[in-house]
Amino acid sequence: MSQSSKNQRKAKSSFYERKRSPRRLTLTSEQRQKFDVLQERIGMTFENKKLLIQAFTHSSYVNEHRIYTFQDNERLEFLGDAVLELAVSQFLFKKFKAMSEGDMTKLRASIVCEPSLAKFAEELQFGQLVLLGKGEEITGGRMRPALLADVFESFIGALHLDQGIDAVFNFLAQTIYPKINDGAFSHMMDFKSQLQELIQRDNLGQIQYLIVQERGPAHNREFVSEVQLNGQALGIGTGRSKKEAEQHAAQQALMKLSQKSPS
Repeated sequence: MSQSSKNQRKAKSSFYERKRSPRRLTLTSEQRQKFDVLQERIGMTFENKKLLIQAFTHSSYVNEHRIYTFQDNERLEFLGDAVLELAVSQFLFKKFKAMSEGDMTKLRASIVCEPSLAKFAEELQFGQLVLLGKGEEITGGRMRPALLADVFESFIGALHLDQGIDAVFNFLAQTIYPKINDGAFSHMMDFKSQLQELIQRDNLGQIQYLIVQERGPAHNREFVSEVQLNGQALGIGTGRSKKEAEQHAAQQALMKLSQKSPS
């Protein structure tokens, strides 16, 4: 074979190798603007914008665009899962001083589970920013709960790497912690048992529950319960049943006692 033929084959081979080689991720101006809007909305600016973008990069996008495989969000998701569990665990430990290890585990599981994380991501409109392959897009992947939950975790991982654990705490103080405070996960908690355990442990006295008011028609009745400690009102709550009202009264009493006790 002549030298010119060898050079032609080598050049042709190099051309196809370059064509198949992975590329780095690049965004359109519209995509970049969406990430700028997100940062403005949450009040946080990433120092490393590549981390933020990577948190929203699905593996289908990487595969379709022949981007380096390590540029998808799966590693960040792994990290974010651990960071999120730590941040939620610390919040529960400090807030619910009378809650047992078993109850805290159950409550944490209900907060960091896929349906909850997907809902948080949906409220933050994370789905609009996800970089997806065409196939995943066509099948509705952008609104798939599992995908949204993964993106929320990968965002937490990226935020932790970019700004540290305190930034994660601040972000969760805007998104998740208020929901816990408002009782969004109270169906997983037995506040009456927690209050009883606290009263007995600290030898504070006797508690009793009173239905102090019933209002509304029979088919839509609402009850108001008051929990008293040694005859003094400690908490009040409402509910569609007496048990629900008592649970809410106990929850308020626990919050009041927690504020009085040292942190």
